[in-house]
Amino acid sequence: MDNEKKHIFDNPDNIKRVLTIFYGCCGLLFALDFIIHRHVVHSWENLWGFYPVFGFVACVILALIAKWMRTFLMRPEDYYDEGDTEIGAKPDANAAHSAAIGGNDVGA
Repeated sequence: MDNEKKHIFDNPDNIKRVLTIFYGCCGLLFALDFIIHRHVVHSWENLWGFYPVFGFVACVILALIAKWMRTFLMRPEDYYDEGDTEIGAKPDANAAHSAAIGGNDVGA
């Protein structure tokens, strides 16, 4: 097991660095929200924290819609396995030959 390849996020120090950079970017963007003038179209965009709240609510709504859609879009676990023969089974040679010459195997 010593020969396993180490990835960048296997080291906890690298995860801490990435999170520190992420939180720093979040703090910088928060501070810039008070400094940079936004050209807004609607008055509610001037509310403090509008975009984070809007993003959170939109994400929650999308998750709820996806959960609702799952009820009628979900297929059984063996949906693609229905009607298949056993794994590794060879097809019937007579059926393949009959299909190749364009005839029907009626079994008379």
